Amino acid sequence: MALRALNIAATGGRALMSQIDTIANNLANVNTTAFKRARANFADLFYQQVQRAGFGEAGRNQSPTGLSFGTGVRLVSTEKLFDQGTLQSTGRQLDVAVDGEGFLRIQLPDQTTLAFTRAGNLNVDAEGNLVTSDGFRVDPPITVPQNVTQILIDQTGLIQGVDPQNPQNLEPLGQLELVRFLNPSGLEAMGDNLYRETPAAGPRVEGRAGVDQGFGLVRQGFLEQSNVNVVKELVDLISAQRAFEINGTSIKTADEILQAVNNLRR
Repeated sequence: MALRALNIAATGGRALMSQIDTIANNLANVNTTAFKRARANFADLFYQQVQRAGFGEAGRNQSPTGLSFGTGVRLVSTEKLFDQGTLQSTGRQLDVAVDGEGFLRIQLPDQTTLAFTRAGNLNVDAEGNLVTSDGFRVDPPITVPQNVTQILIDQTGLIQGVDPQNPQNLEPLGQLELVRFLNPSGLEAMGDNLYRETPAAGPRVEGRAGVDQGFGLVRQGFLEQSNVNVVKELVDLISAQRAFEINGTSIKTADEILQAVNNLRR
């Protein structure tokens, strides 16, 4: 029994260390634009069946419950939770937030691979291209002419420019296209607020905000904040720490029992 307890407690300690790592990453990104918190999911390991439930003869000595021993716990996944973050007003004309479902499409440097993001802190590069804070172009590409001094983005993602020489006529610049997935938690986080498509995410659905059903709205002058709840993360961190300490106590207790057995004298 003591040897089994040592192994079980060790699996619990490893699993809880993974949970603490996940919580630490959530807290580290509490101020990251559009960051989505992760959750560690666990499952119990297989059971050693000593006697199965229902063993014996019905009506005479049939066992009602059985006898089995668990072997511990394992980390199943770290799941991204895409709850809507709070929208914070910035007043900056190139800041956009997706209010609802949907991701912005981003071109990676190879110009053939797409990535997806919820972070709408956009900029204009030296060539007038609309890019992310890391210099990746939005898809489809949008170019801002030099004569445009003000950019207007409506709730559908339509981008128009204001030419001070002709302020009455808005110049169309492009359209922000949105993408959504049946299972966004299946996307692969790449870092830099970007996600990569995977088979687990389901088929890609493309559309326009406020026009196609199931897509959110584009809010100019706003940024989506991280959806990390600091209080909840701290509570989970304390709970994981206490559980880790209890697993350590289990290991200590099992070790003391083994020492007592080794010290037995006939």
